[in-house]
Amino acid sequence: MKTYSFDALVIGSGCAGYNCADWLYDLGMTNIALMTEGKLAGTSRNTGSDKQTYYKLSLAGDDGDSILGMAQTLFSGGAMDGDVALAEAANSAKSFMKLVNLGMRFPTNEYGEYVGYKTDHDPYCRATSIGPYTSKKMTEVLEAAVERKGITILDNAQAIKILTEGGRAVGVLALDTSSTSDVEYIAVSAPNVVIATGGPAAVYKDNVYPNSHTGNSSLALEAGATFGNLSEWQYGLASTDFRWNVSGTYQQVLPRYISVDAEGVEREFLLDYFDTPEEALKNVFLKGYEWPFDVRKIHGSSYIDLIIYHENVVLGRDVFMDFRREPTGLEGGFDKLDEVSYNYLKNSDALVALPIERLRKMNPGAISLYSDHGIDITKDPLRVAVCAQHNNGGIRIDSDWQTSVQGLYAAGEAAGSLGIFRPGGTALNSCQVGSLRAAEHIVWKSENLPSENFEKIAAAAVAEADKLIAETRGEKSTVVAMRDKYSARMSQHFAFLRDIPSMEAAKADIAKDAESFALDNKWKNVYDIPHLFKNLDILRMEEAIAEVISYTAKTFGSRGSGFVLSGGNFMDRCPVAEDASGREKIVTVRKSCGKLELELVPVRPIPRERDLWFEKVWGKYRAVTEKK
Repeated sequence: MKTYSFDALVIGSGCAGYNCADWLYDLGMTNIALMTEGKLAGTSRNTGSDKQTYYKLSLAGDDGDSILGMAQTLFSGGAMDGDVALAEAANSAKSFMKLVNLGMRFPTNEYGEYVGYKTDHDPYCRATSIGPYTSKKMTEVLEAAVERKGITILDNAQAIKILTEGGRAVGVLALDTSSTSDVEYIAVSAPNVVIATGGPAAVYKDNVYPNSHTGNSSLALEAGATFGNLSEWQYGLASTDFRWNVSGTYQQVLPRYISVDAEGVEREFLLDYFDTPEEALKNVFLKGYEWPFDVRKIHGSSYIDLIIYHENVVLGRDVFMDFRREPTGLEGGFDKLDEVSYNYLKNSDALVALPIERLRKMNPGAISLYSDHGIDITKDPLRVAVCAQHNNGGIRIDSDWQTSVQGLYAAGEAAGSLGIFRPGGTALNSCQVGSLRAAEHIVWKSENLPSENFEKIAAAAVAEADKLIAETRGEKSTVVAMRDKYSARMSQHFAFLRDIPSMEAAKADIAKDAESFALDNKWKNVYDIPHLFKNLDILRMEEAIAEVISYTAKTFGSRGSGFVLSGGNFMDRCPVAEDASGREKIVTVRKSCGKLELELVPVRPIPRERDLWFEKVWGKYRAVTEKK
């Protein structure tokens, strides 16, 4: 077993992980390390959209934006803590400008204003982008900053347990996945641990996360940390042959939607559901702005998600977006477009024939990113489905991004920092702000100390892992098949369509699988063992997510991206009505003595009585920052 000792350990090599390590070093804590399953893996480096959005405080024009105004926008999404919203707003400009100074070329006008655009749930033009690969570039510039500092990176290390003592974090146990002949462990003593492993992506079969990203949130669950808002996911249209959001420009260029049956018979299907071509075209265009499925929009743009799910899952047809031909209604020109759609295309110089040519005019990078992955949308249609994309909930944090476990922090999508609704692009701001806040608290305020019993604690964790490995050895590996079973169940019962009786039955199946985990999951070769522990993480998170989704559906009805069925056909668009009082509460869950405990807690309000008198704030700031 390899052993290390650091003052802080960051788990994860995406935007949040690299940013946290970089800030820790810059703030004076240099005995630190970053642990990752693979430097080239993860969502930050491998995902995006037509022009992946970064949401920030407005830095152009005279909109009259403010920190409190941005905090109110975030808070108004419902089920979000106000102190977290205020911290995300207050640190937005600082986090954004750090990326600029590291080399992110966000567009400015000739005077240097960082111009923006409105995204969904955004009252100001706070959104910006460098194109489809915004988070990829963020990861690269932050990684370069970490490497320039010589910060230790423990690569090919899969964390399998947060080591605790007396309810506080003291380190991490990991698998050395570079070992091909035997099981090798890595034990890291660290009184400050930051989980930046992204959302629990692998719980869903139908998801738009890259294949290299699975998440590892059960580390915190098993350590006793509280989670919040696990029911609040975003689902939306994505390509499936190469996983990517098909939002924004992909919809605004008005592609032709087709489905193909088992015999290869193709049909353009939207007019089977919409009364007129004008209505269909309008809602396809709106789907660009309103990409996430939203139960409030099921009589508008989100009806398209229901239609595609019906064609794909119920009718068993493959669904495609076709950019090569005009949809019905545009064969003779643009006279059937509504005023908003027409003006958008006109202002974008995109009143040209064929969706692919409009896309080439408005966003050529949206074409090339698919060609980079072997898909030519100029020649072939693009296969799409409704997929899970982002978990707004996660590990519950305070305004310093510390969890309920002392010394354990969460940043990025692993942290439950967002509410039911959120403006597009807030996830990138949240991961940068959260990792900054965690680093500041660790350096300036953390009082957690290394454990004097670390070797004993690590040895006990190794014995526990060895026991599971011994119990699960078999003549044939089943880990891939079991992962498929677990994720398919979640996509069927706990995604954007939620039927309470079927969820209750599925919960019982999950409980059975948890009891029989060692019997069902077998490994044959040593390279199967990391997948064994990944399956354990998936099933543990599936238990918690299913419990919270079921409870939220029964308690608050349909909200956000969750359509709770009222007993009829979902195509009738009659969901169980929302109890809006739930927006003032957060459904939390934690594991205690092996049992999941749910609690309904009020959101923490936006702090209004905060001190803004300069001399007082300066004095307090000096006292904190000069202490260490």
